[in-house]
Amino acid sequence: MDWPISEVARMSGVTARTLRHYDEIGLLPPARIGSNGHRYYEEHQLLLLQQILVLRELGVGLPDIGRVLADQVDTVEALRGHHRRLLAERDRLDALAGTVSRTIAELEQSRKDGRPMTAINRPENLFEGVQPGQYEGNLRDFPGLAEEAGRRAAAMTPAETEAGQRERTALMIRLAEHMAGGAPADARPVQAEIDAQYRALTSLHAVSADEYRAIGRSCVENEDWRAAYEAVAPGLAEYQRDAIEVYAVSRLG
Repeated sequence: MDWPISEVARMSGVTARTLRHYDEIGLLPPARIGSNGHRYYEEHQLLLLQQILVLRELGVGLPDIGRVLADQVDTVEALRGHHRRLLAERDRLDALAGTVSRTIAELEQSRKDGRPMTAINRPENLFEGVQPGQYEGNLRDFPGLAEEAGRRAAAMTPAETEAGQRERTALMIRLAEHMAGGAPADARPVQAEIDAQYRALTSLHAVSADEYRAIGRSCVENEDWRAAYEAVAPGLAEYQRDAIEVYAVSRLG
């Protein structure tokens, strides 16, 4: 039995565009291509796709996934290894849930007594349980950008990884301060932050106006991203999305 690409996309939640990209880079060729030009997948390809998605969830970049799939001999043993990593990921998510819970409690207390939120003074506390690979993994709907981001992340030293994490935290805090100060999404200081983000992305891979707007929407629609923004300040995910929308329309056409 085989399934057309549209059905595989529906079952897996992966876009047909991403599946075609996986084929183009040799990561997941279809079982066959029909006379109509459509890609069809069999059970073997679905098992490979499962492994790819598990590894993506674990923050592994596409080049490294290709090497993992090429080197593995036994599917069952490979799945056992993935299972062990998933259990570790479960523990990490538990830590992340605790981080968000503490942030909520601090925000509520801050609103009651008017004192500054202590987690902002210790930004590393906001990201306990968050791994930089998550951000690259969550770019899966932008395959070219995700691949380059994953490649660079894999080459980073621990110090560089920590510095990047702190910079992301600092950016979120700066945006939260603008939001708390009542600055609209189109305010010049806010747009300057968004411009810096855009330039950082385009240093990895070309990003069109539509893609940047889609990335902005992902700040709200992607659960991992939204949780990270909302851990800093309620409403920050929507604020970031709106600021990107303004930038894309006014600066990128």
